[in-house]
Amino acid sequence: MGVALTRSVQWTDAGYGTRTLEITPLNEVILKEIITFVESFIYKHPQEAKYVFVEPLEWRTDLEPSAFESDYIVSATTVKSEEADKSGQPLLFLSVPQIKVRSFGQLSCLLFIAKDTKLKEAQACIEANRNPVAKILGLDYNTMKEDSSVLNILDKITKDDNPESEIKMKIAMLLKQLDAHLLNHSLKHISLEIHLNPVAVKNEIELLKRFSGKGTQTVLESIKYTSDYEFSNGCRAPPWRQIVGEICYVLVKPHDVETLCITCSAEGVFLNGGKTDDEGEINYERKGAIYKDLVTFLKEKSAKFSENMSKQQTRHNEELQKERDQPSETPKKEGAEAPRRANSGSGKRLLEKNQITFGKNQMTKRLEPSLNWKTTVDFKERRISVKDLHEEKHGGRLEKSSPSVSPGRAQISRKSADKTEEVVSESSSESEEGEEPPDHRQEANADLPSEYWQIQKLVKYLKGGNQTATVIALCSMRDFNLTQETCQLAIRDVGGLEVLINLLDTDEVKCKIGSLKILKEISHNPQIRRNIVDLGGLPIMVNILDSPHKSLKCLAAETIANVAKFRRARWAVRHHGGITKLVALLDCAQNSAEPAQSSLYDARDVEVARCGALALWSCSKSYANKEAIRKAGGIPLLARLLKTSHENMLIPVVGTLQECASEANYRAAIKAERIIENLVKNLNSENEQLQEHCAMAIYQCAEDEETRDLVRLHGGLKPLASLLNNTDNKERLAAVTGAIWKCSISKENVTKFREYKAIETLVGLLTDQPEEVLVNVVGALGECCQEYENRVIIRKCGGIQPLVNLLVGINQALLVNVTKAVGACAVEPESMMIIDRLDGVRLLWSLLKNPHPDVKASAAWALCPCIQNAKDAGEMVRSFVGGLELVVNLLKSDNKEVLASVCAAITNIAKDQENLAVITDHGVVPLLSKLANTNNDKLRRHLAEAISCCCMWGRNRVAFGENKAVAPLVRYLKSNDTNVHRATAQALYQLSEDADNCITMHENGAVKLLLHMVGSPDQDLQEAAAGCISNIRRLALATEKARYN
Repeated sequence: MGVALTRSVQWTDAGYGTRTLEITPLNEVILKEIITFVESFIYKHPQEAKYVFVEPLEWRTDLEPSAFESDYIVSATTVKSEEADKSGQPLLFLSVPQIKVRSFGQLSCLLFIAKDTKLKEAQACIEANRNPVAKILGLDYNTMKEDSSVLNILDKITKDDNPESEIKMKIAMLLKQLDAHLLNHSLKHISLEIHLNPVAVKNEIELLKRFSGKGTQTVLESIKYTSDYEFSNGCRAPPWRQIVGEICYVLVKPHDVETLCITCSAEGVFLNGGKTDDEGEINYERKGAIYKDLVTFLKEKSAKFSENMSKQQTRHNEELQKERDQPSETPKKEGAEAPRRANSGSGKRLLEKNQITFGKNQMTKRLEPSLNWKTTVDFKERRISVKDLHEEKHGGRLEKSSPSVSPGRAQISRKSADKTEEVVSESSSESEEGEEPPDHRQEANADLPSEYWQIQKLVKYLKGGNQTATVIALCSMRDFNLTQETCQLAIRDVGGLEVLINLLDTDEVKCKIGSLKILKEISHNPQIRRNIVDLGGLPIMVNILDSPHKSLKCLAAETIANVAKFRRARWAVRHHGGITKLVALLDCAQNSAEPAQSSLYDARDVEVARCGALALWSCSKSYANKEAIRKAGGIPLLARLLKTSHENMLIPVVGTLQECASEANYRAAIKAERIIENLVKNLNSENEQLQEHCAMAIYQCAEDEETRDLVRLHGGLKPLASLLNNTDNKERLAAVTGAIWKCSISKENVTKFREYKAIETLVGLLTDQPEEVLVNVVGALGECCQEYENRVIIRKCGGIQPLVNLLVGINQALLVNVTKAVGACAVEPESMMIIDRLDGVRLLWSLLKNPHPDVKASAAWALCPCIQNAKDAGEMVRSFVGGLELVVNLLKSDNKEVLASVCAAITNIAKDQENLAVITDHGVVPLLSKLANTNNDKLRRHLAEAISCCCMWGRNRVAFGENKAVAPLVRYLKSNDTNVHRATAQALYQLSEDADNCITMHENGAVKLLLHMVGSPDQDLQEAAAGCISNIRRLALATEKARYN
């Protein structure tokens, strides 16, 4: 902990007075980690929490004595803990404003009391106690070296005869672990830190200005700086703000949200407190997360911006495609000279065009474009078509075998093909490895390691030696540490890759094996695998898969598995027939072998099949490859291999099935081949990776009801529930919680999970988990909450508060699941009281402003039970300023789910007469009437219910008739949905109180349709239909009577 506070935490300069912590994201991260450690200390280490510090930790606090309740002796200005040491001194003593704490237990309790100010308290404590470890354990510990090991700690402390030495030793080790954790966390944070500069920010803002203005097709309405003055360094922020890394402030007006005041700093882009009303000064305080650039920030805040940006990008891509198509008839000679022209020609123009793609070409200090990069961009613009790309690539084989062509130049000439072909070769939805890594080349004057020159000599022997010399050189090259990047890039830089790939074309098996063993190792490097594809290595490896030598097949398949990590490589494998050949490897175990050597052959066959499955796993990230695997008969073979006991075989097999199970065709085939049974069986394996992939495969397949039943019937729910207790492996935990979520859609499975105490465990996972786990946990709880018994369990386990706390997040999938879970809990009155007390209804209402339609719809659905079960629902709804107007305005949405959910909310709101009057004034009647001409039964039902409830105020019945809502409602009676019939009959009954509406109903044939429904077994439908017919008949009789009189 001492090392972390010295090296990682960022302190201000001494100046006058004591040094303090700087306000930086890194410091905030470190403080939060320390808080987490201290908060959990009392539960994880109850014995050590009672240990009394050698000296108290003392600092100036903002806490008032009134904040302390039970277990403390409180007076007007002092607080003493009832817990004391052997001499009777309290372990916590507060004399406003100074506080002294002498144990971890009291520190933990103090943080719980501090609540929202815990970060401030932790900061004050660290600033006042620069060496907390010495105060906790004593000066003897402080004299130890920073790099002291755990053994040194043991030796140092166990020399003490004090009986507390064992506890002291454990605390010392825990603090040492915390220190290492903080240092690692700091390194991760620093490695991910964004460093923008004024030039990059200015370029981005100017580019956004070009696409802003009036009109629905622009990305923004306006974007402008808050200050017109620009300093010589390019910043517009005041000098005292430039010190903390801030560059400028911009006011952005998107089409669909209010004006945003944004801070652009070296660390990234974030929302600030905006301009003050009085003096127009900016509130510099950060109000949300930090984003990597302005475009990413705006995409998160504005759905309209995101949509229009996509359109602009699509339009730009079409323009690029037209430019590529135009020179398609030019002679090949001209095409060959393109790179030379690109270097000297229109680099600036093309670079500006490429900036429209924003996200990948931010001109930051870390991603400064090199000459190599510019050449790539320019050359990419000159490319003709995908077909020509392939022709050029195959032509490149001659180039690689010629000793006069340097590998560096060959690399430049092919990079552009890589990028363009990736875009068009595979589905845009498949996973991608990321941007092409920077091309690391050793500079001529750099201090190169000795391995570099040794590898260069070996490559010369490979190029010019005979067969024996080649084999020896290959063996010698394998003696180097090929997992080290220096050695990997050295092989490439001296032309070794071309030679290794050429060796695969020879007839010598030993040379092929040696070459493939080296390629298999170095192809873990992203740059190397792209180079292998550029040099035409994949087609040769695919051909080797037909070899009768099993060792060659294994090595080729493993190398393909390493290389096929990006789109173009996966396309190349499929294009050259590799998928069919890889599937054939799975059938290798069926080939007959001599009985005497059966065990040897079995082991080799298993290894061939394993390598084939490994390659298919990499290739299966592409939709087209998934189809190719299915058509080649891969599913039955994978199903058969799934029955093996070899864990190293099972992992790639299950991994391939997991990737493919995202497609409906595969899920049907997985059921047909009875694969679920084996997936469930392997959940009980000791191998964590195998458990993870089995759970993920179940997650993908459990969309189907029959699959969910199969998981239960084969006993898969119990191992899933037991795996929830192992929370160290977050990837496996995410897969397991995902499988539980999908399985929980079936009520029978929920009952089983309740028996296995899984619901209590899920509630415990609502805190301190990554978002990918939380999404699944909350999704599972949302499904479980549909039953009363489970809602009670969640409430008694204290699950309501963490659920409500998650309503303030920004993750779209998490918000959708949380709102569903909170809404389900609100059905129970006791849970609803807790939600109301925690301000959960207000948080749900605020989510109606979220830019994502799914979140809006889910929040509106969740509000329905909240309004139904709140004590004074009418007053609660009116207390939200602008809340009713917001709900009414959502009726202008284009999303059917949003409209249906809002209509359901209006149905509940309108049950209060005052609220009904308010929404009527906001124009709810004409907006509901506009929605009447819909064919969506879900929307029809809730719309009819909303109209029925809104008829209860003033002349709303007449207004619905005037707005042409009656005739479309009559057509709803022709629907096949009984719920629509009931809601429509009730709406027509209310509307039939007006004479003109009765006439409209009669003219549109309502009586005949309603007569059929009078005999319905649904009592509410019967009464509403009969009542409506009664009103129509009364009007007819009154008219007839008036005519005769």
